[in-house]
Amino acid sequence: MGVQGFSNVRETRFWQRGFLASQSAYVLGALVVLIVVMALSSPNFLTERNISNVMQNFSFIAIATLGTTLVIITAGIDLSVGSTMALTATATSLAMRWLNDAGFYPFPGSAFILSVAAGLATAGIIGLANGFAVAKLKLAPFVTTLGTLSIVRGLTYVATQGRGTSPDGPDKGLFLAVTSARIPMPEGIPNLPVAFIYLIALALVMWVALNHTAWGKHVYAIGGNEAAARLTGVNVDRVKIGVYVLCSVSAGLNGIIISGWLGSAPANLANAYELTIIAAAVIGGANLFGGVGTAAGAIIGCILIEVIRNGLVLARVDPYWQQTLVGCIIVAAVFVDRLRSGRTG
Repeated sequence: MGVQGFSNVRETRFWQRGFLASQSAYVLGALVVLIVVMALSSPNFLTERNISNVMQNFSFIAIATLGTTLVIITAGIDLSVGSTMALTATATSLAMRWLNDAGFYPFPGSAFILSVAAGLATAGIIGLANGFAVAKLKLAPFVTTLGTLSIVRGLTYVATQGRGTSPDGPDKGLFLAVTSARIPMPEGIPNLPVAFIYLIALALVMWVALNHTAWGKHVYAIGGNEAAARLTGVNVDRVKIGVYVLCSVSAGLNGIIISGWLGSAPANLANAYELTIIAAAVIGGANLFGGVGTAAGAIIGCILIEVIRNGLVLARVDPYWQQTLVGCIIVAAVFVDRLRSGRTG
């Protein structure tokens, strides 16, 4: 009898376990309510064209947000993602131009492949520098990546003399199709932007990596308690460097996709995007103190920000209010997470 009397001491309700107990669930609930309100407020909100535009726009920041979430899980931060997007897009466009001027086309599509590889390699080098500075030199992530933000943006202006660059050559059409095309769907279903497809594929890879690999367990362990992770044999430095590289490469890929949609890579591409990207990760449940974050949460945070922005545009509200509302949402998200932690801790 005594044992049975205490059998339910640790028992929790279904909404206090798993995803339903996470901040992402609260944000998802708020998103659903917001979508209903927007749909009732504007007849244009749920049109096929607008939904397709929303999918494309949030994908433009969500791919980079996936990588940033990985860094935040390890209790780090990367403020250079916006600048990385710009330099990667610039490097890709310049590579296509150089290959065109040199007449180097070993096989069909080679200029496209080599140019994108050059762009992503540029992003990888930036991430490697950030990771090395944080992991090996023990520099503060905030200060390190703030410096990288300025360095990389400066290099973008140096490479372009402040002017935008655009892809050129026989593979230009392929580049634009791969980065900005929309896949036609049956009537009644919004056309799918290719950026959205890339996002879903990368999110699935990230989910598997975080939840079903030793590497994913190490990422969470470092964010939860780096000293304990090191004592258990985790190669903390290698994991950290890898996470920063992945963050920069995801940002670089995002920059290439945006430049394809624009048809060029302006030197000020993705200026201040790092604020929106970090905000989306935090809103989606990533904890700036580390140890918490998911791919689903990152996407949910991005969708919420874009739905608010889109709703404000449809309502013809002054666009300068967007940043104010995003800031309010961040504070509210942190506050809700604090309350949730207090209840469940």
